[in-house]
Amino acid sequence: MNQPNSETTLVYLGLGSNLAEPVEQVKSARHAIARISGVNELACSSLYRSLPMGPQNQPDYINAVMAISTRLSPQALLQNLQAIEKAHGRERKGQRWGARTLDLDILLYGELFIDLPELVVPHNGIAERPFVLMPLSEIAPHLIIPGKGRIDDLLVNCPMTGLQRLD
Repeated sequence: MNQPNSETTLVYLGLGSNLAEPVEQVKSARHAIARISGVNELACSSLYRSLPMGPQNQPDYINAVMAISTRLSPQALLQNLQAIEKAHGRERKGQRWGARTLDLDILLYGELFIDLPELVVPHNGIAERPFVLMPLSEIAPHLIIPGKGRIDDLLVNCPMTGLQRLD
């Protein structure tokens, strides 16, 4: 599953959960990610509570963003993240934006643009989602999102409705 290369890449990951003790799910996932061979944790944002996207008849989400450096390829990293999701009880039932125990997304993988059936980077919707932009700006306030622009400019145009930072 791990396919290291000689160069490390700066990667930003989105972590989210709204089932089975979401705060603990996100914290546990963070530690599991940091234990992946070829991954080093650089930073992790605060936790944020956000309203669900899509169906509203589900609990609020707990979200965070994590910065890592890795020698893994994007595909190998994705495989590791999906294994962590599965270990946390994630079931892929095909309902888009449905409730889930854990959702791990590769938001940015260095400066790469990736457009594969299983992986799109920068992540779709990154520039419009307050539960991604706010925690991302917390750990990378000067970040320029490839193809989207400066994070502080994106934040100005993104409504923060329903987003709450947890202590």
